[in-house]
Order: sequence, then structure tokens, then C-alpha cells
Amino acid sequence: MALESRNDAERLDRMERRLQALEDAEAIRNLKARYAALCDDHYNADGITALFTEDAIWDSPGLGRFEGREAIRVFFRGAGEIFSFAIHYSLNGHIEVDGDTAQARWYLFMPCTLAESGRPLWRAGIDHERYTRVDGVWMFCYKRSEPLMNASFEDGWAKARFV
Repeated sequence: MALESRNDAERLDRMERRLQALEDAEAIRNLKARYAALCDDHYNADGITALFTEDAIWDSPGLGRFEGREAIRVFFRGAGEIFSFAIHYSLNGHIEVDGDTAQARWYLFMPCTLAESGRPLWRAGIDHERYTRVDGVWMFCYKRSEPLMNASFEDGWAKARFV
């Protein structure tokens, strides 16, 4: 009977860990969705930075590398001067949870308009992210975008993948 009870306890423990990993991955998907919605809300700088740890890093070639929540906030306060319109589609997320830390890779597809010229663009890239659980809440601690294309709407990506 003791062996059976111990096996049941081990099975229950494994099931609880699997359930926790699924709940954590879903919380990270929701974090990513909040980030995209806040970006699409005219780059709501205060809302976006609330999703990052105090010492987080946000890095995107061509846009800059920002270390710390305040530097990230300052960047996003001016992001509307770069893109007057954008829709952030985060696709094919691959999330790996390890206790109170996690990492993920997402494809980004972002139709947008450059603020200065009014020129429409197709943007695509891969987001490499790391997360940490702070007081029970998942937050970004590192976000790096790897550009795959910035192509004009008129020409598309077949003629020139990077403009």
C-alpha cells in the first residue's frame, strides 16, 4: 500500500508540474499579447514598460538597445515619431519554461507606416525573449528583435527585402 501511495504522490506531483508549465506558458502568451496591444495603442510607454523588469534590455537593430526600464520608457515615448501606425502580429511562439524563468522565440509580422514620410512598410522579424517571474507575475527581462525584412508596401519583399 505504501508503494502505491508513493507512486500516486509522484504521479500527482508530475501532473501538477505539467499543469504549472502550461499555465506559465499561457501567462507568457498573454504578456506578449499585452505588449503588442500596448504598442498598437500609439506605443503606450508607461503600459509597455510596466511589463519589463527594472533591469530589462530591449534591443532592435536600427532602433537601438535600451537597458533598464527608464531607458525603455524613454524610447517608447518617442516611438510614435518613428511609426505613426503599426499592427504587431506575434506568431508561432515557442515558449520554454524552467521554473521562474522562461525563454521564447516569436515571429513578428508588422504592417506599419513611417511617421516622417507616411510611407507604408512590411516589417518582419524574429523576437528572442527571456522572462522572469516577479512576485508571481511574468515579466520581460530581455527582448531582442532579429530583422528579417523591411520592405516597402508598393514594391513588396520580392524586389527589396530591406529598404
